[in-house]
Amino acid sequence: MVLAKRPVATEGTLRSWLLEGLQTDRRQIEHGPHVKHPWWRVMCLTGVDYFSTLGYQPGIAALAAGLLSPLATLFLVGLTLLGALPVYRRVAAESPYGQGSIAMLERLAPQWWGKIFVLALLGFAATDFVITMTLSAADATAHILENPLVPDALQGQAVPVTLLLLALLGGVFLLGFGEAIGIAVVLVFVYLALNAVVVATALLHVLEAPQVVVDWRDALGTGFSSPLAMIGLSLVVMPKLALGMSGFETGVAVMPVIEGDIKRRIAGARRLLTTAALIMSVFLILSSFVTTVLIPHHEFEEGGRANGRALAYLAHGYLGNWFGTAYDISTIAILWFAGASAMAGLINLVPRYLPRYGMAPEWTGAVRPLVLVFSAIGFAITVIFDANVDAQGGAYATGVLVLMLSAAVAVTLSARRRRQHGATAGFAVISLVLAYTLVDNVIERPEGVKIASFFIAAIILTSLLSRATRSTELRVTDVRLDPLAEEFVNEACGEIHLIANEPHRRDQDEYNAKVRETWLNHRLRSAEPVMFVEVTVPDASEFETELDVRGEERYGHKILTVESSAVPNTLAAILLYLRERTGGVPHIYFHWTEGNPVVAMLRYLVFGGGDVPALTREVLRQAERDLERRPHVHVG
Repeated sequence: MVLAKRPVATEGTLRSWLLEGLQTDRRQIEHGPHVKHPWWRVMCLTGVDYFSTLGYQPGIAALAAGLLSPLATLFLVGLTLLGALPVYRRVAAESPYGQGSIAMLERLAPQWWGKIFVLALLGFAATDFVITMTLSAADATAHILENPLVPDALQGQAVPVTLLLLALLGGVFLLGFGEAIGIAVVLVFVYLALNAVVVATALLHVLEAPQVVVDWRDALGTGFSSPLAMIGLSLVVMPKLALGMSGFETGVAVMPVIEGDIKRRIAGARRLLTTAALIMSVFLILSSFVTTVLIPHHEFEEGGRANGRALAYLAHGYLGNWFGTAYDISTIAILWFAGASAMAGLINLVPRYLPRYGMAPEWTGAVRPLVLVFSAIGFAITVIFDANVDAQGGAYATGVLVLMLSAAVAVTLSARRRRQHGATAGFAVISLVLAYTLVDNVIERPEGVKIASFFIAAIILTSLLSRATRSTELRVTDVRLDPLAEEFVNEACGEIHLIANEPHRRDQDEYNAKVRETWLNHRLRSAEPVMFVEVTVPDASEFETELDVRGEERYGHKILTVESSAVPNTLAAILLYLRERTGGVPHIYFHWTEGNPVVAMLRYLVFGGGDVPALTREVLRQAERDLERRPHVHVG
């Protein structure tokens, strides 16, 4: 029998609109939408995040690595194809419902420490997705304001324009976003085609004027003592280019949208990840080369015409302002839609974890409230960073790298657990490389950790407050009895009387003493049949639970035993179940709990126990408002 959860109130026009489409069924959330798509179409949905980094990645690479930008990008591509890609292909196989590496680590780290660890990872994920929104919108603004056809009156208005783009993004999600994949397919194909034209044209100019390559090579020879010095410095600056590795976590998150059974979904996700990585690797290598040899370095700096828009600079310079404007429009559209991909990632990620932990209100299962919350955060970050693309790059890279490192560690531990020694060694090396990349990026640009720390602190604080305020919810989704427990319930005649027992020795003296105490304190007739109920708590950090009640006979006594995350909520759920099953209102008998009530409440929140009689009654009071139908709680 499934116990119905208390519905979320939706009275009022505004409240009803905000909570429209509210999902509280965790299985529905896990399995994703009913409409599925071929893997290549889903690739475009994640590609608006991944491929859109071409809008700013070459410029950031030129600023970070200077003349070494092509070599540093080559190392980045190597890390992508030999590191991130194998890791996420493994993640796709082990989390086919889109939970990603966070779910893999959650399984490896249970109990409260595991929950806190997951909350910290969610903080970095929030950093990744939110900065994707703000950075992409800021770069779209740069393409708007640097276009020669845009009126001069808009110059210097980067923050208002970026805020407008974020507001439009939030508005689209508030209205509904059902055709996201169809839009993504068009945007990605057009954008990649225009980039191919720009890069091909730039390569032709390099071939027509090979002197630019000679000048670049001479500059390298003058600036660096040896090829080994170039390689070493390229490895040092490579972490600053980590923006070009975004999109892998999103690629796994969208797996529930891929058509087919689990086997086909995993195969499709692997094709998606591989194809996207190969396409992006080619574009990254070629674009870093042509922008380095064809664009003067001062144009990459703040205020320069190539700052945050290197390929757009080439498009205008070699193909004219009309083609350049078309390229700008395509870039603006895909960057804006990259924010949509990030927003979709956020509103899919939060309901998978926080409500299940009891660490978020039920309204987080609705899209519109989350859109409003994350839009407000995006506005604040845009103002704080003054809509500057370069200033947000470190925070973005930090979020990306932490998620990649967590994925690498997760697959390393998974391979080790399966005794796959070769895979374990390989993934361990990838983890070390990603760890170096992350540490170097954090040392160079610590703002990413600062933003992530804010998100982590906010998530943990609000989560714990939500867990405390929701602690007296019923929290049980299903009650099932084994055959012997069924027999006990069927044999019960008249009123059902349960004796709550905290199991200790579980010997004859313990049960006999409990029965005598109940007869004496509650004047229960000795002929009245009673059953013991015993709850043990293996993991108090879980919130919602399904109860499997087992029947046992000990020393002539009937005992119902069950494991759960919280004793009071479990007892309340069993009482309500027995009421529905038998039609009578059951009774339960407790011994008074000794101790400080504040300490008892903390024990309840952390360990699932505490002042069990009082808390059981409170759970029943909230779950059943009708006094006549509410199970009776006796304490003596």
